[in-house]
Amino acid sequence: MSPARPNQDALSNNQGPAGAAAGGLGGPSGAHGGRADAVVSALVQSVLNQPLTSHLGAVRLPSRQAVGELVELTREVMFPGFFGKRGLTRHNLPGHIHQLVARIAYLAEEQALSVLRYTRDIAPAPTTDDASCDARAAQVASRFIEQLPELRRLLALDVQAAFDGDPAAVHTDETIFCYPGIDAIFSHRVAHAFQSQGVPLLPRIIQEMAHSRTGVDIHPGAHIAESFFIDHGGGTVIGETTRIGHHVRIYQGVTLGAKSFDIDDTGKLLRSGRQRHPTIGNRVTIYAGAVILGGDTVIGDDSVIGGSVFITRSVPPGHIVRQKTPELVLRSTIPPGASPSEGAAATSKAQWVDPGADPGWGI
Repeated sequence: MSPARPNQDALSNNQGPAGAAAGGLGGPSGAHGGRADAVVSALVQSVLNQPLTSHLGAVRLPSRQAVGELVELTREVMFPGFFGKRGLTRHNLPGHIHQLVARIAYLAEEQALSVLRYTRDIAPAPTTDDASCDARAAQVASRFIEQLPELRRLLALDVQAAFDGDPAAVHTDETIFCYPGIDAIFSHRVAHAFQSQGVPLLPRIIQEMAHSRTGVDIHPGAHIAESFFIDHGGGTVIGETTRIGHHVRIYQGVTLGAKSFDIDDTGKLLRSGRQRHPTIGNRVTIYAGAVILGGDTVIGDDSVIGGSVFITRSVPPGHIVRQKTPELVLRSTIPPGASPSEGAAATSKAQWVDPGADPGWGI
């Protein structure tokens, strides 16, 4: 039996989706027609009155779906066999990598072209033509493809750092499959590869998609050296001008942020290129909840930053920064069923871990 044809009378009376969009009935019964017309009219007027939340006309916008495909195909090149096609061998690997790289190059050029024309079109006084945008996009894609081997090298070191830094990890495969920190640094290294070429918007789309997945917020402008590991990850923030050395390990909830912002005479933010975020030296460990602020703040090599500390001044190399040991106070109430002596004895057994031995206090 052939599928039923649409009710032509209903369509002519604006009862289908197209009819609703044209200002007709809001449902099959037509009971909400008047209210639907009013809502459509209000929405159209809202779009016209609030240009910040809409794009009308021929402005070319990037595609989040295409950017997502670009990221996932790049992930497959970075970790072949873990994601995408399975059953890879030494014999079929070259052909598979060739196909992936060709598609990545196409998507990188397409999306770079989109954001270049987009930023050109919304500029108050556009200064580049289509041919210039086309040539620039091809250059960006070519340079990104050239960087893929170096990205693989860096990510292999990040994976090893994750395994070495987490006693709960059973195998490096586990860190690739499961760890949000590995997902976050993978996405950052991809985004930073575009950011370093001066590509607008595209790096932020890549990084904010990763932020949604992992809870880790790393601005694509941040410079992060090799063997970097974020354990647990949730709530970690790394600002745009942060510089991080090699073999650095940080835990959840760490903020590497700005201490202040430059403003003009009217109170508006100045988007200057000065460093607003801290510099972290080599082989530094930063435990959960630590906040380090300021472009002139430098954490020296081989330092350890304890949990929940708040830092706005530089730390010399080889130092530990920790909070004072919390005060231990006897409870004023006794646990149910315990005699006073038992309650006091149980309470007296509560001892804080020596923060000098473990500045993270049992992460």
